[in-house]
Amino acid sequence: MTRESRTALLESLFPQRILILDGAMGTMIQTFKLTEADFRGQRFADFPHDLKGNNDLLTLTQPDIIRSIHNGYLEAGADILETNTFNSNAASMADYYMQDLVYELNAASAKLAREAAQAYEAKTPDKPRFVAGVIGPTTKTASISPDVNDPGFRNITFDQLVTDYTESIRGLVDGGVDILLVETIFDSLNSKAALFAIDQFFE
Repeated sequence: MTRESRTALLESLFPQRILILDGAMGTMIQTFKLTEADFRGQRFADFPHDLKGNNDLLTLTQPDIIRSIHNGYLEAGADILETNTFNSNAASMADYYMQDLVYELNAASAKLAREAAQAYEAKTPDKPRFVAGVIGPTTKTASISPDVNDPGFRNITFDQLVTDYTESIRGLVDGGVDILLVETIFDSLNSKAALFAIDQFFE
């Protein structure tokens, strides 16, 4: 199906029934008790910085784990899968020195969720599944100073956030998401930047 036809199908379902969104990704990842080596995988075995805790990286290094989490939610009846991209933005990935991977992380995560959704959709064609591309808060805030001694200081600007979010959005859309889900954003100005980036991207 084309993106337009899937969007039309999704919108047609809303008046008919409640669509179930899957559950948390991070807490499910914690159940696997992964080590530093698990997070690194073969590709990043020699990376010079610690990577444990970079859950989004698992899309590239442990895709079977992320796929199994998606499958678990599908088995439980989820209609919509969220991508493993809560921190797949330049501001957050900079904490791991991996901001260059933002597009790849978003595109790969979207494709992985799409593959899982399509596999279950093939089993039950009467119940379509959809993919929501997660756009998280970043680790920085545009409206609050991180320095109590300098209330006017900001460690990121609105324009920087828009640029960062646009790169994430590009990866999610190219990867095939049906929905862009701006979620768990603690700063309303960050949220505004994300929504502005979405509008600007599609314009």
